[in-house]
Amino acid sequence: MNKLTTDRRAQILNCLVEGNSIRATARLTGAAINTVVKMLCDAGKAFSAYQDEVMVNLSCKRIQCDEIWAFVGCKEKNATEEHKEKGWGDVWTWAAIDADTKLIPCWYIGTRDGGAAYHFIHDLAKRLAHRVQLTTDGHKAYLGAVEDAFGADIDYAMLVKIYGAAPEGGEVRYSPAQCMGARKAVQNGKPEFKHISTSFIERQNLTMRMGIRRFTRLTNGFSKKVENHEHSVALHFMHYNFCRIHKSLRVTPAMEAGIADHVFELSELIEILDRYSN
Repeated sequence: MNKLTTDRRAQILNCLVEGNSIRATARLTGAAINTVVKMLCDAGKAFSAYQDEVMVNLSCKRIQCDEIWAFVGCKEKNATEEHKEKGWGDVWTWAAIDADTKLIPCWYIGTRDGGAAYHFIHDLAKRLAHRVQLTTDGHKAYLGAVEDAFGADIDYAMLVKIYGAAPEGGEVRYSPAQCMGARKAVQNGKPEFKHISTSFIERQNLTMRMGIRRFTRLTNGFSKKVENHEHSVALHFMHYNFCRIHKSLRVTPAMEAGIADHVFELSELIEILDRYSN
């Protein structure tokens, strides 16, 4: 890895953040597969540590949270006990987004139970500088986690979607039930009714599916190790927050949030990687 130039390493990162698989990245860059994997692991650890350090005292006003499903190794229904000991099965990525700056202040990868919600929401709470308006979906695990992390110091509402009957027929195997509408349920404080929405975080879910090969449905590009899954997500959010100009903002989310003063180049990511790897 030390023999690779900065430009070559930046090329590998660029392929990964543009949604290419490990093998496709190896073919495009001419690097060995093991080199690409090591690069991903080192980058994931470094960028996770960097974002954990800088995402503090954030002046966010409106936060939206959601969870996105993926799997490691195989789907939960096909995982044996031996598989589960290796971390295989369903995995959920919890993420928060600032509705104004589009910044992703934190995320968490794990199950979809109360313990995961507790860890995720407490991590979010410690990064905020003041009271915010929070919107989540109707997942009940949020209720106890938000109350425990914020107490009464939050304006919190749920957007509960109402679904119709499941589709019928053999051609609708992957089609979701039709959404008939949504109900806004205030849980704490006085959230502004017009801002009770999860549209931005749901759009971010699509960005993740398009930008991270491991989240693409119905392919063989899924993660084989949960650690590599975590590294891919950390790399994605580093690029999204600091390198990628948001179309509606015309700057990066990190610049809009005031935690960066310029668009990060991929060469700068390599410098951060080296700094946090030493």
